[in-house]
Amino acid sequence: MTLRVSLLIRVSFVITFLLPCIEEKSWAQDSDVSTSSSEPQVKDQTDGEHITVTGKTPRYKTAYGYTGDQAGGGLIKPETADKSVSNISQNYIQMQAPTSNAFNLLSMLPGANVSTSDPYGISPQNDITVRGMTGDSIGYVMEGMPLNDVSDGLGYLSQFIDSENIQNISLAQGAPDLDSPVYNAAGGVVNLKLRDPADKFGGMMDLSYGSHHTGRAFMRIDTGEIGKTGIKGFISYSYTGGNNWRGPGYDHRNHVDFKFTKEWGNDNHVTFFGDWNRTLTSSYYTPTKSEWISEGAGNGNNYSGTWYKDRLENTNYWKLFQQTFQQVYVAAPGQFTLTDKLQFKVTPYFQYGYGNSPYGTVLNENNLWQGNQPVDGKVTIPGAVDGSGLVMGGWYQRTYRSGFTPTLTYNLKHHQLLLGYWYDYSDDVITQPFTAVSSNGKPWDLWGGSKNNIHLSNGQQLAAENDHTITQVNAIFLGDHMNFMDNKLFIDAGFKQVFFNRSGWNQMPGPQYRTGNNVSKPLPRIGMRYQFTKEHQILASVNTNFAVPHRSALFDTYDPNSGEIVNSGAKNLKTEYSIEEELGYRYNGPRFLGSITFFNYNYTNRMISTILHQNGAWVGSSINAGGQTSRGVDAEIGLKPWHHFSPYVSGEYLYTRMDNDLRTYGDLLPTKGKQAVRSPPWQFAVGLTYDNGHFFANGNVKMVGKQYSTFMNDESIGSFATGNVAIGYRFDSYGFMQHPQIRMNFINITDQKYLSGVSSPTGNARTTTGKYGTSIPGSSPNYYIGGGFATMLTMTTAF
Repeated sequence: MTLRVSLLIRVSFVITFLLPCIEEKSWAQDSDVSTSSSEPQVKDQTDGEHITVTGKTPRYKTAYGYTGDQAGGGLIKPETADKSVSNISQNYIQMQAPTSNAFNLLSMLPGANVSTSDPYGISPQNDITVRGMTGDSIGYVMEGMPLNDVSDGLGYLSQFIDSENIQNISLAQGAPDLDSPVYNAAGGVVNLKLRDPADKFGGMMDLSYGSHHTGRAFMRIDTGEIGKTGIKGFISYSYTGGNNWRGPGYDHRNHVDFKFTKEWGNDNHVTFFGDWNRTLTSSYYTPTKSEWISEGAGNGNNYSGTWYKDRLENTNYWKLFQQTFQQVYVAAPGQFTLTDKLQFKVTPYFQYGYGNSPYGTVLNENNLWQGNQPVDGKVTIPGAVDGSGLVMGGWYQRTYRSGFTPTLTYNLKHHQLLLGYWYDYSDDVITQPFTAVSSNGKPWDLWGGSKNNIHLSNGQQLAAENDHTITQVNAIFLGDHMNFMDNKLFIDAGFKQVFFNRSGWNQMPGPQYRTGNNVSKPLPRIGMRYQFTKEHQILASVNTNFAVPHRSALFDTYDPNSGEIVNSGAKNLKTEYSIEEELGYRYNGPRFLGSITFFNYNYTNRMISTILHQNGAWVGSSINAGGQTSRGVDAEIGLKPWHHFSPYVSGEYLYTRMDNDLRTYGDLLPTKGKQAVRSPPWQFAVGLTYDNGHFFANGNVKMVGKQYSTFMNDESIGSFATGNVAIGYRFDSYGFMQHPQIRMNFINITDQKYLSGVSSPTGNARTTTGKYGTSIPGSSPNYYIGGGFATMLTMTTAF
């Protein structure tokens, strides 16, 4: 601890006192310098020469592209939407640890409350809430392609785009665009934009090494224009590997991104992009509050690193909790100018994903059950002791998904008319088979190959779950973007009708075979923006949204040792519906940018994401919390570079109340008037960036208030604050190396020990008397433990 405090003092000394003293070389003579007209006169002195740049701000060429001129260090930019939108640009992204996923990068924005399990952003055990709305209530879109998991609606953003390939991330806290291909987005939408391919042949590479033996290599090749076809593209590959920061285990990630574009004529272009991802990640144990108080981040709250001779004691052994996942996502958005007033756009996409969330458990060789049917005879389990055997249970998901979004835009003098359609088809299979475990604790097959699973005498796989779901979405939308008063007043009116159909088949023996739900929802909206001067604008909007329960809520699942139902499939599931209003003000001046937005939400059948414990597997699900009211204010402000400094501040005040009591155990849990779970009443973020073209540094601090983890508000996690620092230097180009740089990232620099979020909220932690007198037993929530202190050194160069 003494060493880390000393390190923090030294870093603070460098940032506070030494940066202004570093000799600044004029980059105005470099052909790689670009300028923008956002700054007043700047004078720079180098080697006795006086160089004056009038009305320009220098932009410095780096391995990532141009940087140096954006407000707030790249955490804010001018916006013209009629709803709240915050942005992150490459200026900020390039200074963070290269392993950072989109959730890590979003955490500084107003309303974004990010829960993490590791310091680097490698683990998929993370989540985000926006204005108190959980991750399954947020849409995730990459250049017109939806990214939400079709099973639970969550966004596993650590699976997508390497940070070097992200051009921009935007967070619309209130509502998605009319043509966004999402249906569960009451909490807004996250849009990811890939960088465009370079005009000339070249590339870039990173090498990183950090704490916990974490290493990473990245390389990207830009083709430039291929012949005279007008086609240009890039392809990149990265490998990340390292040990868990706490407890036993390690992670591996192989990843490919690519993007090719073709442009011609009057604003016509076609893009083909996608990614391939294959990972193996070791799970982190998510403790209860009492376990956290007792053990903290110590061994008591980690999976076991010891393999015991008595095999049945090893259900907590870490090799039984290694998650696997692989995916292929591709899309081909196109834009075509049909006439001078009519434009056609279409985005077809295809997705494949397969992975496992495993666990350790014990099965009996005799008296097993397949669904609600007893198994005849004995089932052989390798390594069984006295009729019982240790196995790895798996929650395997295989998904095929495809769809397209065609739109027509017609331009008139004061109107831009939009007519579009979205079709989405997904085929999702979930199974829970069991795999034998070797004498050294290694499962026979982490990827769930059928031949290595436990089989019955009739050749069938023994399973706790086996279901098949087909989901189809049809949505028709139309809108009118109107402008009046010499392009000062803009009004957007739109309507979207969504038809959602989910059909499911339970292939386990039992009374349930066919299940599903059908939803038809009208979603009107209207928004306004008035630009009353060049710098000042006001906005107002009213939007409607809906969300459907998780797929897991539909199906019966069974305990293979007893035949008892672990989860009973729900019937007549209700759909969340929300009405959201926003009123805001933006300022875009010569020195700084800022915005403030007031918001109000009214929900019916509020869906809260949780994680159920089924036979040892952690399965995403949702809880119907009834009505809810949320209101508050978001604000952010960022200074444009001033003497190379760019500060940024954001904050949120959030008020939430549940409008109904929660139905459970045949009674009503008295939750009306309680604060919503995962809804901190306040959040603040402060960032400071220094960049003189050669030397750069970034520091940020995020503070999050108290969060309740139960609907009865009888358990919570306290407020916390974490800070990160990055320091680096860009060298002049030398030989084939263009603008090489070296960077050090210090993550959670004070080594804060904290619970970063709620993994699985519950109704009540302590036994509570219901409205009708029933004694309702308490159930302990589980929590994410935030990542500890870590450092990473990264060397980067373009070529």
